[in-house]
Order: sequence, then structure tokens, then C-alpha cells
Amino acid sequence: MHEKLPRTELGVAIIGAGRIGALRAQLAVNHPAVRFLALADVDAARAQAVADKCGAQLATADTQAAIAHPSVNTVIVSTGEHEHVEPVLQALELGKAVLVEKPLALSLDDADRILGALACSKGSLRVGYSRRFKRCYLLAKEQIAQGRLGNIVGLSARIYNSRAQVFQMLDRNPGATPVVDSLTYYIDMLGWFLDANPVVEVWARGKAGIIRAAGYDCDDVTYAVLTLADGALVNLAVSFALPAKYPSLGYSGRMEILGSEGVHLIDDDHLDQLLYTDRGIPHIYVPGHTVNMAFLSSSAPGDWAAGDFWGPLASETRSWLDHLATGRACALTTAREARDNLEITLAIEAAVASGKTGRLPAR
Repeated sequence: MHEKLPRTELGVAIIGAGRIGALRAQLAVNHPAVRFLALADVDAARAQAVADKCGAQLATADTQAAIAHPSVNTVIVSTGEHEHVEPVLQALELGKAVLVEKPLALSLDDADRILGALACSKGSLRVGYSRRFKRCYLLAKEQIAQGRLGNIVGLSARIYNSRAQVFQMLDRNPGATPVVDSLTYYIDMLGWFLDANPVVEVWARGKAGIIRAAGYDCDDVTYAVLTLADGALVNLAVSFALPAKYPSLGYSGRMEILGSEGVHLIDDDHLDQLLYTDRGIPHIYVPGHTVNMAFLSSSAPGDWAAGDFWGPLASETRSWLDHLATGRACALTTAREARDNLEITLAIEAAVASGKTGRLPAR
């Protein structure tokens, strides 16, 4: 007779019942290891609405009560970026497993507070960079790991989005710029692909115009060149100033990885499924905003289909819950990796502001 595989039952508290928190809740409640689910949000009615929809046992406006609930051993922090720190610190102090949305924090001081708390905690911490779970980037990681490209000598990536989405991001939090909140995905993948080859130098420039004219302190376009420890070069670009009706429902991206023995080209512009409808297509990120033409596969978290949610965020959530329940390895970003990602994005913004090249680590 085979030994019964060990399983840990999970009680999950979702902190923040907005768009991503609600998705994480729906995914958690359907996981076979989850036996208890709590929703906490400063808007008690919103927490209750999500709890009712997914069948959670608790809905509350008291974040601390949800985290400290005796049935909770697992916490997902899906608040706004500027609200990550305190619930993460509380959950770690109580020794609970934590998943927090990217970025880890908006300042290195706060990120270092979290790392200090993690070092003293019996809990654990991972950060939600769900693009690691998109098939094209998983395949890129595998080719690098198998040595098929040889030594990586250069990497180029760019990400586009519409001004409708950047206005939504900056209204929620002025610190959630396209560099800190979105280009961070590519910086995370850079560290994931080349974990033994850190960034040592940052050059960056930005061009302001449309977004600043609308009242936001943010550039339309940012370009950065990063130098890695072995001299490899990385070229990154981000622009969230495309027209409001641009057909992407999330990000349009592209990546090129150059090696001494091969090249890997990734088309992530989502041109494979194009829909036009006179009825309008709701934008996944921007309430009340519709487009008539859309790249259907461009929603970064994934999509609802056949009564379930599919895509990178779903795979990431399930992988993390599997990891907690069974001990199975998972590829989610560690706290240290997320802290390094933040340092690089902040260095890019500092280089834009000063016009000077920056060196890393900064401290």
C-alpha cells in the first residue's frame, strides 16, 4: 500500500477585494486544499459582495481581524501598491504564508522592513509577478536553463499600453508609474532568467508630454540601458501614452534574447486574436471604459471562459497554493528578488530625473 501523500489544509485571507483580490478569491475557493476563506476590504460592502459571490465564510472591513483569524494560515495581499506594507508585516509577525502583489513596496526602506520581518518570521513570502507563468516566458526560461542560447550577451524588451490605463493607475496611486508598476515585470524576468548576473549600472531617459499635460507627474516614454556584471547589455522601453482606444486590454510586449549560440524572439503583442464589435468590449482594468476593437489575449492576468478563469494569474495562484499544501516547488518571485526589482526600477527613475548614470547596488 502506498503511503498517503502529506497535505496541509489552508485557510486563506484575501486583503483587498478589488479586481485582482476578487480573482484570487475565486481561484482560492476552488482549490482542493482551501477549507476557509476570508475577505477583508476597507469597503465592507465590497468585501461582502465578493464573499457572497465566491462563498467565503467571512467578510470584514477589519484587515487585522482577518489576518489574525485562527482559521487563517495563508494571506494574499491584493491592496493598492501603497498599502502593501502593513498587512504583510502583520501576517509575517503571526508566522503566516504571504503572497503580495507586485511591487513589494514603493520604497527601499519599506522593502527592507519587510525583508527584516521575514528573516524573523516563521512564515513565508512570495510576490505576484504572474508573467513568470505565461507560456512564452516559461519557455524562454527553459531554453536559457538548458543552455541552448549559450552565454546571454544582450536582451531587449519593450511594453506598450494606453493612456486610459495609466490614468487609472496614477489616480489609484501616483507612485505606480509605468516603470515601477509595469516595466518591473521585465526586470523580474531578467533576474529570473539570469539570476547569477546582476545589474550593476543603469542609464535612462524619459520624455514627458501627453500624460503630464493631463495633470500627472509621469513621462510618456522611458528608455533604459542596463549593464550586467559580466558586461551584457539590456535595453528596456515603456510607453503608456498610446491613444485611449488602443485595442490592447492589457500590455503589448516584445522581447529579444541574444546569446552566443542562439537567439530567442518573443512576440507578446497579442495580435493572434483580434475582435471588432459595435457593442463595445469592456476594458479589464479601467471601469466604464470600452473599446470596439481588442486584442483578446492581451489581458495580463488571463480571461474568463467556460465558467472558469484561465491564464498567468490563475496558474500563479494555483501553483502557490499547491506549494503550500504539498511542498511542491513553485517559481513565484521571492522577497529578495522583488526587493532587487524595486531597486532597479527606482534607479531607472532616478537616472531619468538626474540625467546621470547610476550604479547598483545603491546601498
